[in-house]
Amino acid sequence: MHVEEAEAIQERLRAEVDLTGPGPAEPATVAGLDVAYAEDGERLAAAVTVLDARTLAVVDSAVVTGRPAFPYVPGLFAFRELPALEAALDRLTVRPEVLVCDGHGLAHPRRFGLACHLGVVTGLPALGVGKTPLVGTWEPPAPDRGSWTELRDGPETVGRVLRTQTGVKPVFVSVGHRISLDNASSLVLRLAPTYRLPETTRQADRMCRAALAGR
Repeated sequence: MHVEEAEAIQERLRAEVDLTGPGPAEPATVAGLDVAYAEDGERLAAAVTVLDARTLAVVDSAVVTGRPAFPYVPGLFAFRELPALEAALDRLTVRPEVLVCDGHGLAHPRRFGLACHLGVVTGLPALGVGKTPLVGTWEPPAPDRGSWTELRDGPETVGRVLRTQTGVKPVFVSVGHRISLDNASSLVLRLAPTYRLPETTRQADRMCRAALAGR
């Protein structure tokens, strides 16, 4: 697949994204998705962990190792990771109610980040939680947990800059598919009772790194 083909797919699928949701306000299960790369960049591991949204206990998980399916091109990162993530999702025995992606949804140059792509192809509500922004400008939120400011790209609000822990760097939350920004932000806060990143991301990150290391 060439870059032009990938961009055309993004443009076509973007029309299918539901940015209003509102999605489940109290989901019973939430999945975290993350991908880790070997140092040489030639191998990857994609992990999906399903957590009980109330207790944050892991109730199901799957990991797939393989090779990136697409070269590194900014804005087209989903094409590198999507086949492995879909394969991991197919191995689950518990179907999650919401997907929480380590990345972005609407907060993307073409308004179609990984969380949008995964949401559309699976049909599940999805949101993105980024450690760093891909697009946009923002004002720092107040230092208290739960404080947030808008992430804006030109005239558009594309996400929120959310403080998950008091005095700790914020995360960047954006809608992927079939969930509102209010519900996405509330869910991220519930999934991050102790650390900056939600437990969904932390568990999936741990799992894919262990798979790459052969543990």
